[in-house]
Amino acid sequence: MKTYDVVVIGAGPAGLAVAYPLRAEGKKVAIIEHDLWGGTCPNRGCDPKKLLMRGVEVIKAAEAMADSGVSGQLTLDWPQLLAFKKTYTDGVPKSTKEGLDQEAIATYYGQASFVDAHTVAIDQVQIRGENIVLATGQRPAVLAIPGKNFIRSSTDFLALEEMPEEIVFIGGGYITFELAVIAQAAGAKVHILHHNEQPLKGFDPDLVQDLMGYLAGQGMMFHLNTAPKEIKKEGNHFVVETDHGSVSGALVIGATGRIPNLESLALKNTAIAYDPHGLLVDDHLRTKESHIYAIGDVLSKKQPKLTPVASFEAAYVAASLLGSQEAIDYPVIPTVVFGHLKLARIGVSEAVLQENSEAYHSEVIDLSTWYTYRRINDSQAKIKLVYDKEDNLAAVTILATIADEVINDFVYHLGLNISSSQLKKIIFAYPTPSSDLTSLI
Repeated sequence: MKTYDVVVIGAGPAGLAVAYPLRAEGKKVAIIEHDLWGGTCPNRGCDPKKLLMRGVEVIKAAEAMADSGVSGQLTLDWPQLLAFKKTYTDGVPKSTKEGLDQEAIATYYGQASFVDAHTVAIDQVQIRGENIVLATGQRPAVLAIPGKNFIRSSTDFLALEEMPEEIVFIGGGYITFELAVIAQAAGAKVHILHHNEQPLKGFDPDLVQDLMGYLAGQGMMFHLNTAPKEIKKEGNHFVVETDHGSVSGALVIGATGRIPNLESLALKNTAIAYDPHGLLVDDHLRTKESHIYAIGDVLSKKQPKLTPVASFEAAYVAASLLGSQEAIDYPVIPTVVFGHLKLARIGVSEAVLQENSEAYHSEVIDLSTWYTYRRINDSQAKIKLVYDKEDNLAAVTILATIADEVINDFVYHLGLNISSSQLKKIIFAYPTPSSDLTSLI
């Protein structure tokens, strides 16, 4: 049986980000993957989704300038856009595997399961790890309703060879919103079903309503306070029966949350604890087995389950295994709902803000008249700034076509504690979105 200093289970962004630095320091490292080398994000998640979104952004940016000197009509060619996506995604597994081989990181392909707290089986092979890192990620949850076998996932959407004429999305999270925007731009009629009146619950409800109003104006149909009860196939269409009538489409996409990949690990052969949201760890990301760590989306945690967060955790665990002993300290984390019109936030969570509303006050600034947004004809642009009782900036939410760029500027203020007075001593390139920062805070 081969023994390694560290065995990493999961070769996605988190697993890779812990394996490489350990190997660079001379550790004997093995990594196990049972699906696509590279993991969800580059193969069937955030990266391909944003490649497809680029087509939407170009078309919408041109439309915004239609009466301002830009003429002609652009259309989104779905097969060509899909081919563009594949120029990136098709090479990810091969390049990931080759990179691991080049660094002499041992690779095993297959489903990993614990034999005991130090021994992992991959099919008929067993290996031993002095330390083990779990980075197995999540997968889409499936609603437990009759006809659930007709529900397709975000993975299926990203591989569509043809765009259906009408699509029903179940769920009101960021995955639904992003895929719905792409589908609508590609010519599909889009329905979104959500079980309550507040989609995108992690974002400011007022700006969520503004985003929904914009998308509804583009033709998107929202069915709020609507729960699916059954899905039936009728000819070439599917009918989603709900508690408020029925909605039909040629495709039904379920985006009702994600669940941790745990079942196949045989955790019963260890002392590792978990809950429905994932693995339980201490403030050093250690499980109940002190030599077994867990990182990324498989964790049960309050922090957003995002790729950069997983990479941050991976870097922390790598440092811990090389001798660092400090507890993990998460920075502020920006989050974004991508689309042509994007919604981005940073700072104190919406849950905390709502639970302690008396401790905060806010202001909303219409940015559409600011030069940065006039230049691109972004008539929807606005920002909400939330302050605590001492008038310190606590949270920021931006609705704009460049919200993803702007939100990162606030990392310096909220994340690195650079004061307003310090920022005012910085000269940013002008005119750019960053040059607005000193006028906003």
